[in-house]
Amino acid sequence: MTRGKQKIDAQRKSAEKNQKSKGSQLEARAVGLKVVCPICKAQLANEKQLIDHYGSKHPREKPPGPSNAE
Repeated sequence: MTRGKQKIDAQRKSAEKNQKSKGSQLEARAVGLKVVCPICKAQLANEKQLIDHYGSKHPREKPPGPSNAE
């Protein structure tokens, strides 16, 4: 346990550290999602995820080829 000034300094440092990490990651997420499922419009990072998505969410449909994915 810390007391007095050490405690106050530790709380201040912790508050500064937590303040920097807060914020929206929507812009970073949008940059990473490049492929869109043509059926349900789900955004995926790459074509392998699109193929896996088709296997789990649209098992009766055939996944599009590499040129049709974008």
